[in-house]
Amino acid sequence: MVRRRIERGGDRFWRVRDFADLSPSAVARTLARLAEEGLLERPRRGLYYRPRETRFGMSIPSAAAVAAESLRVPVQPAGLTAASVLGFTTQNPALSELATPANNPPTAILPAKVKTRRPEARLRLSEREGALLELLRDRASSSDLSFDETHQRLLSLLAKGETFAKLARAALHEPPRVRAMLGALGQELGADERTLSRLRGGINPLSRYDFGRLGPLPYAREWQAQ
Repeated sequence: MVRRRIERGGDRFWRVRDFADLSPSAVARTLARLAEEGLLERPRRGLYYRPRETRFGMSIPSAAAVAAESLRVPVQPAGLTAASVLGFTTQNPALSELATPANNPPTAILPAKVKTRRPEARLRLSEREGALLELLRDRASSSDLSFDETHQRLLSLLAKGETFAKLARAALHEPPRVRAMLGALGQELGADERTLSRLRGGINPLSRYDFGRLGPLPYAREWQAQ
């Protein structure tokens, strides 16, 4: 029964508590055996991952995803790791670059470069949504794509589902330059005017912001880019 559920569940994490209707000891033994057989990976004690076949080989969970599942603390990609996760670069840093609202780097994810004390609004964001905010914090400096390619990929990612609306809410707690860049992108996407007004309300009308590689955005000047 455990094996059937896992095979139907796709690539995801599993723990003993995911089988609350079964004997915990029996489930623990079965998960350990499936890991020995290669059906599951065990990134942490008590945490299992079911990989899937991709054109690049078997999928592997990111360090941020493992940390978030292990610790129940949001840990999201940052820096070059964020750019890699989002498809802006094929590079991977020697040490994962991560960000978390926690006051101190969780020891379970070390060694890694961890940026702490991110806003608690990050608690409501997924790994990829947090990575997008980190990319904007860094002014897309870690993108290896041309400006046009970076621009179009950002628009594509922000246009998916409720992504822009969720980031716009979270951005109210981010640095003003993040709100400004997100506002410029949102205006281009035709975002709801009330959402754009909230972003604009969090920007000092006398300030100018360094958009970095996103300086050529069509609405950058309207959002106070330098």
